[in-house]
Amino acid sequence: METEVDKDRGLLLRSLLRDTNTAASPALRALRGTPAERETPLQVWALEADGTLAGGLDAHTWAHWLHVDVLWVADRHRGAGLGSRLLAQAERIAVEEHGCTGSRLETWDFQAPGFYRQHGYEVVAVIPDYPPGIKEFTLTKKLR
Repeated sequence: METEVDKDRGLLLRSLLRDTNTAASPALRALRGTPAERETPLQVWALEADGTLAGGLDAHTWAHWLHVDVLWVADRHRGAGLGSRLLAQAERIAVEEHGCTGSRLETWDFQAPGFYRQHGYEVVAVIPDYPPGIKEFTLTKKLR
């Protein structure tokens, strides 16, 4: 066995698993060849007048789901609704342009689980000690 990191083999492995999963799942077979099958980046930016970043959201859509990877707002803009506007814009784009029906994300206990609950997200999983001393929450929301 080898343990070296090999980007090309990693991509091959993901492709082989995707093929195996698609063959085994009628739901994944139904996605084959549709726009929802592709993982599509989705980003929303809020810039200061001088062009510096005030906040942003980095996500992707796949299989009619929005997956929020990162939502960040600069300290001076926190509590002023910028995060809410970024999230709402991403959800709107996900629904209107990508046909998404759900959204999911992960956040740690010291970050923003309360913020996401205020925006209609529900906790579906909690992983204690990930990393040690911290809880990770997985939250989802129906978009339609």
